[in-house]
Amino acid sequence: MATDIIMPQLGESIAEGTVVKWLIPVGGMIQKDESLLEVETEKVTLEIPSPATGLLNEIIVHEGKTVPVGTLLARIDSAPPWEVVNRVGGVVVRPMASTPAGDQHHSPAVRQLAREHGIELSQVKGTGVGGRVTKKDVLDFIAQSGSQVDVAAIASEPSMGEELLPFTQMRKTIADRMVRSKQTSAHVTTFFEADFSSITKFRETLRQDSGQSRRLTYLPFVVRAATRAIRDVSIVNSSWGEQGIVVKKDIHMGIATALEDGLLVPVVRYADRKGLAQLAKEIADLAERARSKKLIPEEIQDGTFTITNHGGFGSLLSTPIIHQPQIAILGIGAIQKRAVVIDDAIAIRPMGYLSLSFDHRVIDGATADQFMAKVKHYLEHSHWEQIL
Repeated sequence: MATDIIMPQLGESIAEGTVVKWLIPVGGMIQKDESLLEVETEKVTLEIPSPATGLLNEIIVHEGKTVPVGTLLARIDSAPPWEVVNRVGGVVVRPMASTPAGDQHHSPAVRQLAREHGIELSQVKGTGVGGRVTKKDVLDFIAQSGSQVDVAAIASEPSMGEELLPFTQMRKTIADRMVRSKQTSAHVTTFFEADFSSITKFRETLRQDSGQSRRLTYLPFVVRAATRAIRDVSIVNSSWGEQGIVVKKDIHMGIATALEDGLLVPVVRYADRKGLAQLAKEIADLAERARSKKLIPEEIQDGTFTITNHGGFGSLLSTPIIHQPQIAILGIGAIQKRAVVIDDAIAIRPMGYLSLSFDHRVIDGATADQFMAKVKHYLEHSHWEQIL
């Protein structure tokens, strides 16, 4: 019995998806709920589990293809006829799945050149290592077949000292959204500096008492301070609407998360209702599942305000781009010990720069600075033991 694999509906507004990678080769065995393929939409990249146990009998939509929701992608044979059962040990023995003849992993430049000239790479004899098809092999094949080669186009391709990295669907989406955000919002950025001494002392106390400071990074403290400041300056938690400014009553905090090949913004819902430990747990869980492509579309939707921790690799200052349709994004720089003046004396304190990029269509500089002053105050003067 065959099981059809179709392009799933990965969110209400998602109409299509791109097959990024098949995780099982044709002829390979797959268990139910085991990851079968990787699909990318304009919002998220996900690993899709197999709905049945069996053989991947046929792949219809190959890697790199973008198709509408509901498209037939592949078929699984749920009842392999050639299983051999060892009646003594009860072990199921199956032949090893092998890669079909001619099915090689070609470089992006080779695949692009073949596509441009309508060439099936299985027809090209490879002279590279292990019979791999090189760019020169494709050009020689074109010349021998009498095809017209666009010399200018080929000349513009990367040379031997360069590498072409084809755009992924995620990278295209990020590029489009960043440009659109800059074109949509009147971006302005303001900077504040905050003293993290009280937070550092509290984390040290936790470490000595229970070893919790390893799990409790600075980020949950900033999230908590930001949510309290939003309660005081609610216009920051809004969006630009057709009829006016839409102020959100709930605070759903987006946490910008860097991936190997892009960026996602998973959302901590009702962030203002949660203590530090719960915030830390949810932030870590969302980040881990974002990097392992286990998020569901609903977990990256409906954010009302975003925080980006760009200080993880030592960055001090940043002017982050607003995550539409929100009107502000808070950046956190690296927390470093610096010499500061306190009561006319020089002291060493763990300091960090905070940046707020905001939409000047919605709020003015005075409102943005009022909000940031609140964030700074809550970071420096909160009683953290009461909201753990």
